[in-house]
Amino acid sequence: MKRSSTVIVLILIVVIFGVSLFYLWKKNQEDPITYTTDVPVEQTIVVKTVATGNIVPKEEVLIKPNISGVIEAIYIEAGEYVKTGDLIAKIRVIPNVSSLSSAKNGIATNQTALQTAKINLETQEANYQRQKALFEKGIISENDFEGIKNTYLQTKQAVAQAEINVTSARQNFDIIKTGTTSGLGNIAQTLIRSTVSGMVLDVPVKAGNQVIEANNFNEGTSIATLADVNKMIFEGKVDESEVGKIKEGLPLEITIGAIEDKTFDAVLDYIAPQGVEENGAIQFEIKGTLNKVEEIFIRAGLSANASIILDKAENVLAIKEALVQYDEKTQLPFVEIEDSDQEFVRKDVELGISDGIFVQVKSGISKDDKIKVWNQIEGTPKYAQ
Repeated sequence: MKRSSTVIVLILIVVIFGVSLFYLWKKNQEDPITYTTDVPVEQTIVVKTVATGNIVPKEEVLIKPNISGVIEAIYIEAGEYVKTGDLIAKIRVIPNVSSLSSAKNGIATNQTALQTAKINLETQEANYQRQKALFEKGIISENDFEGIKNTYLQTKQAVAQAEINVTSARQNFDIIKTGTTSGLGNIAQTLIRSTVSGMVLDVPVKAGNQVIEANNFNEGTSIATLADVNKMIFEGKVDESEVGKIKEGLPLEITIGAIEDKTFDAVLDYIAPQGVEENGAIQFEIKGTLNKVEEIFIRAGLSANASIILDKAENVLAIKEALVQYDEKTQLPFVEIEDSDQEFVRKDVELGISDGIFVQVKSGISKDDKIKVWNQIEGTPKYAQ
């Protein structure tokens, strides 16, 4: 029995020894871990956020009539350039029958009043001439003559006023009937002319359409929309999470979907003080003026994206953000620099701005250093002494 136990123990020892030798042999067959390295580069790092929107004219002018009526003719088309004073449209006034009849009666009434005043003037003038002859002969006093003279002059003024009333009644009749009259110049016109120079963006009316004049109670009918297409702006919206990072004066890079391989520079001019809820998120309107757009024609309304430059560092030493490690205790950044073949030492670094791929290195390494491309799964790295 004792001999059997000894044999079993010896067999176990041999098996364990064999397994150990096989494990060591297998371990020896594995290739040693070889780390690759990367080097710092000199480049420009830009931190930006993106807003979506459209390209629109900086100022749009709506041409509206100052009389109501029906469009008789349109002389322009969208896309044409017009100058100040160019003819745009002609309006035919459709008179109101009741107003026209009232104006006609006003003419008759004032003409009757004028005839009465003229008859009265003839009577007063004859009386004045008789009294004047008597005054010159000394038959009547100067005081009596002055009273007769004043009555005569007042009668002449009444005739003049009656003539003015007749003229006014006729003008009122003409305005109701045709929309204009002599002596008003450009105050009331059936010919609509451009008030500014620019491109015609839209002509929303056609010949035969009724139009309403602009007044205190109605904004009126727009006959045409004009704008200077050399002064364009970007109008877009940013999310509330980004609005706190931006401010007026920041540079913008505008890309327009319809214009490939072209970027337009702009400046952020306006950030809305109040947000608007859209699809459950608060959006803030922004505007930016495009620079030097004369070189290429940009159509109003094109969709565009604006990259808002939050920060920028030009020609700085940078490394890939994936190369940076952080100390477990202090959370300070560091990298591993190759000291000799596959031997690495830790170097603490001071970082600057990051675009999510590259990060600026302010201090800690040089452009000739080789940085270990580390693998977080490997665990805590060992450093050369």
